[in-house]
Amino acid sequence: MSISGTEVNKMRLSFKEMKDAIAKIVPKEIEYEVDLEAGDIAIITPTPDSFGGGEGLVGKIAKKIKRRVVLRPHSSIMKDEKETEEFIRDLIEEVAGIDSIYFDACYCEVTVICNNPGEAVGKRGANAKAIRDKCGWMVKFERTPPIHSKTVHDIKGYRASHAKERRKLLKDFGLNIYRPKRPGSFWVRTTALGSYREVGRACHLVTTNESRVMIDVGVNIASDTDPMPYFTAPEALPMEKMDAVILTHAHLDHAGMLPVLFRYGYRGPVYCTPPTRDMMLLLQSDYLKVGGAEGKRAPYDMEDIRTCMRHVVDVDWGQTVDIAPDVKLTFHNAGHILGSSSVHLHVGDGKHNIVFSGDQKYEKSWLFDAANTRFPRCETLVIESTYGASGDFQPSREEANQELQDIVSRTIQRGGKMICPVFAVGRSQEVMIAIDELFRSGSVKPVPVYLDGMIQEATAIHSSHPNYLTQTLRKSLLKDDGNNPFTSDWFRPVQGREMRESIIMDSSPCIVLATSGMMNGGPVMNYFQNWAH
Repeated sequence: MSISGTEVNKMRLSFKEMKDAIAKIVPKEIEYEVDLEAGDIAIITPTPDSFGGGEGLVGKIAKKIKRRVVLRPHSSIMKDEKETEEFIRDLIEEVAGIDSIYFDACYCEVTVICNNPGEAVGKRGANAKAIRDKCGWMVKFERTPPIHSKTVHDIKGYRASHAKERRKLLKDFGLNIYRPKRPGSFWVRTTALGSYREVGRACHLVTTNESRVMIDVGVNIASDTDPMPYFTAPEALPMEKMDAVILTHAHLDHAGMLPVLFRYGYRGPVYCTPPTRDMMLLLQSDYLKVGGAEGKRAPYDMEDIRTCMRHVVDVDWGQTVDIAPDVKLTFHNAGHILGSSSVHLHVGDGKHNIVFSGDQKYEKSWLFDAANTRFPRCETLVIESTYGASGDFQPSREEANQELQDIVSRTIQRGGKMICPVFAVGRSQEVMIAIDELFRSGSVKPVPVYLDGMIQEATAIHSSHPNYLTQTLRKSLLKDDGNNPFTSDWFRPVQGREMRESIIMDSSPCIVLATSGMMNGGPVMNYFQNWAH
């Protein structure tokens, strides 16, 4: 079915038109306000129950305006955080085993981290309803992760402390998305700003007659003289006029230069999955730390990273969101690292569909399901080609596992030590699972496996996002039945320089997983320099 320009324009409602449409659906006696949360339409009301769920007023509104609608309680019915926490602890502390409670006033949500979410929710949601009715806050329950992540904790706290600013930013993002239509014929163009015919500094720009969207903002780790994408390209300027930035995943070659945009004036939204948000903070902070230790001056600082964090808009896989007047975004699993995504852009109310694959893994791994390859529509595909040459064949998991077993067995039998340089994110967790499998099966005699660098914190972030892992691994993390590979006794995080020196001086067999994966720095060099002959 073809759609004329006039019909397309009718399908696209302004914020005022949406409010008018909502007013015709909601009974006059119900008190409410309409606000924007980036591309989402927020209904704020002192009587949330009057709107019902998907089959009630919220469902009718969403069907009418064809936008995602969220329901928020009005501040007038919300108790203060201290009183709410006391009520929650009195209600469910004994049955739930509460670990921590986080408030996010930006979304009027309280998240309860506990050992038993099922008991916390209560029979038929009784406890959750009691909290909403008594305190006003929307409540979520999450299971306590098996490994505590300082990064995740810090991000939750930082976002909560800047809730008012983030609320205003979401409104600003939404007003930009639902701005009046610009005149002119539809067109769309993609521009290469980095990573084409080279490794690193991934950066793509999608421009239409109405908007500009950047996908990935990476760094070229191998270059000290030209590490950034082509930010000076005419299409990329001015930065402050860009509509949105999208991240496929957190690796530095895709997200390492994002804070530079904020240093030079960009103040728009950054769309990524929650795991990408957390991993991005870890890797960008380490990039500054490593650069400082090597005497290199980074093009941004921690304040730029913090500014970036305040502008992040979380988007889960499969969730479609408006990010510009004529662009909708959907993330799909890319199978590369935690939270990695392929980006599907629905442009011009369906006139063109573009997919940016990001880095991807086509088959299932120990950590992740295989990359999604089915999209509703796709006219243009931009795909990574890291292993795309005719001779680039990867060994099967069985072959790789057997080779690892042979190397580990041979090393341990002769009383040796094994150094395994790994990337902190993704590869290290894969190796941990492979080693754990060898030890549990009895194929190899267990020895201490030391984790040095950011590996333990990156693993903790994996544990905090079980829904982004394979079903098997997710179950082992959530059940806590002794089969969680990340908490096995043989894995021992290296706590500081003294412990590292003690490991180096110890003559007994062991395995060391340490960063960096390319052996161009990091703690792996200490082991290599002392043990290599």
